[in-house]
Amino acid sequence: MDIVLKLNEQTVGRDKIIRLLQYGSRAYWYYAQNTRSTQHSAEVLRSLEYTFSSFRKLLRLGRCLDSLYSALKVMKYPDLAIRVTLTLSKISNALFLLADHIIWIGRVGLLRVNIEKWSKIANKYWLMSIIMNLIRDIYEIITIIEHDEGKNVLMRKPNFSPDMWKQYKLLFHLKNHKDIAMDAIKNGCDLFIPLTALGFTKFSPGTIGIFGVVSSIVGLYTLIYPLCKLTPA
Repeated sequence: MDIVLKLNEQTVGRDKIIRLLQYGSRAYWYYAQNTRSTQHSAEVLRSLEYTFSSFRKLLRLGRCLDSLYSALKVMKYPDLAIRVTLTLSKISNALFLLADHIIWIGRVGLLRVNIEKWSKIANKYWLMSIIMNLIRDIYEIITIIEHDEGKNVLMRKPNFSPDMWKQYKLLFHLKNHKDIAMDAIKNGCDLFIPLTALGFTKFSPGTIGIFGVVSSIVGLYTLIYPLCKLTPA
């Protein structure tokens, strides 16, 4: 209960909780919609998903300015690769949030807005932000491997096939770097959400809901345990 209260005190924490409920609702209604006993529940949760989505947009109002400001701070980071990827990620995220604000204005009826058009724009900028984050994750992983191998870190080689050995080796290097592993998992799951929304991949709403649930749980975990959060973020 203390953890829930702690998360609820933070705007980001509330957003992550509602995000978990939003994508959980999407996964549930999709897989339950063809079952007679749960058809009504599926329709209720489908409506709830829309409500959760709109509420998250309200919570994010004005956050585009925060992203732009944080992009200015990241521009001073000494590592060039991280500086470039994070700056582009934050600028893309700011543009995504700006488009998201416009969608919310259209949803509540303050102005007439082409929601389909702005949803595509928002997803394009979100996709760009995620790609930049994933490039940063890959760079961090390569840096860790090179650093460990430069120090001649000893590894006991199990009787694995070459492909399994590569996977084992990667996990070995990441075992003391949960922050990077968590960030890569979160971004990897998030990647398919805008890709599917833009038509580049064809995952079902249920699968997208599961991806969203996993990335939301990882996001909540890093809020509860800040040492597992990749910095700078």
